[in-house]
Amino acid sequence: MVKGFVFGKFLPFHKGHEAMINFALSKCDFLTVLVCASDKETISGGLRKGWIEKTFPAHKKIEVRVLDYKEDELPNSSVSSTEVSRIWATVFKELFPDYSLVVTSEQYGYYLAEFMEIQHVPFDLPKKLVPVSATSVRNNLLANWPFVPDAVRRDLVSKVVILGTESTGKTTLTEMLAAFFNCNKVMEAGRDLIPDSNEFSIHDLHAVAQEHAKRIDAAADGSSPLVIIDTDIHITRSYCRFSFEKDLEVSAAIYHSNKAQLYFYLNNDVAYFQDGTRLSKQERDRLDGFHRQVLQEANINLVEITGNWDERFQLAVAQIKKLSTLQYIQHPTGK
Repeated sequence: MVKGFVFGKFLPFHKGHEAMINFALSKCDFLTVLVCASDKETISGGLRKGWIEKTFPAHKKIEVRVLDYKEDELPNSSVSSTEVSRIWATVFKELFPDYSLVVTSEQYGYYLAEFMEIQHVPFDLPKKLVPVSATSVRNNLLANWPFVPDAVRRDLVSKVVILGTESTGKTTLTEMLAAFFNCNKVMEAGRDLIPDSNEFSIHDLHAVAQEHAKRIDAAADGSSPLVIIDTDIHITRSYCRFSFEKDLEVSAAIYHSNKAQLYFYLNNDVAYFQDGTRLSKQERDRLDGFHRQVLQEANINLVEITGNWDERFQLAVAQIKKLSTLQYIQHPTGK
């Protein structure tokens, strides 16, 4: 039986990795995929392992393992270095004593194979078959989203929430940002379930919380790397405190659905528009204080958005462009 292995950080796992694994499967009878996860990376090796297993479900010729290591003990580098390859070859010899080949798409594969005294089978060294790298995905997730496998996408979706009191342009800004970034959006459930801000019950707020979470989960389906969300659970809780002087009981699942990577708060420094279903301007401005208090208690880090309508849009676009593409990855080193 010919046993082979491939290895990498898979940070994140992408379609280039998938193609290399498929190639490696054609070259051996049994393949091990080794996820190398260092102690300096905040995304777990277990999650990366899950991405690969979901991409190759129930494949009898493949297994996925995780190697957790410390960077002060083993070099964290994808540079084709003979010395680095010698160190890792020692580790791989212990892990794969009866394996006869290794598949890589890097020059260092030859060095490793020589030190291990096994065969190196190169795959697409120029990287022309699938023109992507983990670095390019990390640096520009929007542009490289087509190279991200379905099994990975849900874990990389970033959520941006638009918050603020009534008549500050939340809905309009949500629509504009979703169109600009060509991404998914979630419109406020409260406006559909509670037509008039002056007439509703606590039961209505529970229904809003559940429906809004359901909409967020549906939008974060992986079809887009970015979701723009009009309002969230903190605002629903604030309405409860403002109107009924009570705290709204909310499940952990709803909080999890609402959790975002970036929160905008729209200042009430724009002209107030009364459509007959909103609070009075005085009450609207008093509600603003309730919103801010609830958000402060929840330790939500807000980006304040002020100015005229165009300035608000430009400020929001600039902040989203600065948003880290992979929220879970704080140390984007290695392959």
